[in-house]
Amino acid sequence: MAMSSRIWHPHELNSGSREHDENRLARPKTNVESRANAAGAMPWSWHLARIAGIDVYIHATFLLLIAWLLFFHFVHGSTPMQTVSGILFVLTLFACVVLHEYGHALTARRYGIKTRDITLLPIGGVARLERIPRIPSQELAVALAGPAVNVVIGAVLFAFLMLTGHSYSGFDSDIPGRGSNLIGDLMQLNFTLALFNLLPAFPMDGGRVLRAVLAMKIRRLKATRIASILGQLMAVLFALVGLMGHQPFLLFIALFVYFGASQEYQTIRWESAVEGMAVRDAMMTSFRTLVTADPLSHAVALSMQSSQHDFPVLDENFNMAGLILRKDLIAALSKEGGSSLPASSAMRGMDVFARPEEPLETAFERMQKAELSVLPVFGELGKLLGLLTLENVAELVTVKQALEKANESE
Repeated sequence: MAMSSRIWHPHELNSGSREHDENRLARPKTNVESRANAAGAMPWSWHLARIAGIDVYIHATFLLLIAWLLFFHFVHGSTPMQTVSGILFVLTLFACVVLHEYGHALTARRYGIKTRDITLLPIGGVARLERIPRIPSQELAVALAGPAVNVVIGAVLFAFLMLTGHSYSGFDSDIPGRGSNLIGDLMQLNFTLALFNLLPAFPMDGGRVLRAVLAMKIRRLKATRIASILGQLMAVLFALVGLMGHQPFLLFIALFVYFGASQEYQTIRWESAVEGMAVRDAMMTSFRTLVTADPLSHAVALSMQSSQHDFPVLDENFNMAGLILRKDLIAALSKEGGSSLPASSAMRGMDVFARPEEPLETAFERMQKAELSVLPVFGELGKLLGLLTLENVAELVTVKQALEKANESE
């Protein structure tokens, strides 16, 4: 139904801690076992299948839809067979929604953009792309691909009805799965889905189409702002129609669109702010490290004494052996004897890093793709020069935006 891709001072230490020394060499090890930080599915989601290299999940809230259908059929006196037919009809419609999301995903793949997963929700489906194409023509193609799939499905069903000599005059029942022409109903719903998704309600497909078209003429940030405002206005309209027409699903869609539009604009605003910056502009050069034999209690002490929460872990030769993230530290501490466990027990291998001269935007995309909150920054000789953290980047962006606002007011 909609595309989604997302997604953030030296202190004195005790004798057991180690402050980073730029004269120590810490080279990234390619042979370290990587503890995959794969893009996790939405919480409370169950894996259904893996098709064309993309995992498909169903969210637990989908059961609410099934429960509502059972209640709806019960209230309207449906027989057990009619109830089963109604549920199967809705599930068939959601199979079309999955195909819609594959339209987005496979088109994005043509441009080298992977899809993390597809999740079915009661209000539709979400394909989580690693990123949204920044070239307007590519974003336009990806956005249109989903509704195009529904149009093709509707056209195929229409052709089937014509070839079999059936006519269709519209829905003849308000109860799902109890119409006299279920194929015709499915055909009409696919055309309706295509049209609904093309409404200019950013970040739904139609909103992305609008943003892509605008971005061909004006800056992407301004195009996003226009599409975002229109999307929020459409969300208010959805909410009003949902309230007056007693359509709870429209209210859910309204919330999704309203907050999604705001989040998308903030993301693009952030990307615009870091444009032209290098990693060296945002990396933290004063930080602490651990060695593999250090107990995790040292990491706790460092976290309490400074604002640093993620720690590079060095081996006995001061080569970088891995990285301990805050969430990994918390998970390890919850085990029996956690505080006395060695740092090596909680660290993850690091196959992803940044270079000081590379664009900050590129490194941040790599950080998002790996779902990391920090990246080590290495020099040409493999020296550990710094850490690129979400907090430092966010602070840099805040300062830059404040300076730009001050300049505009002068």
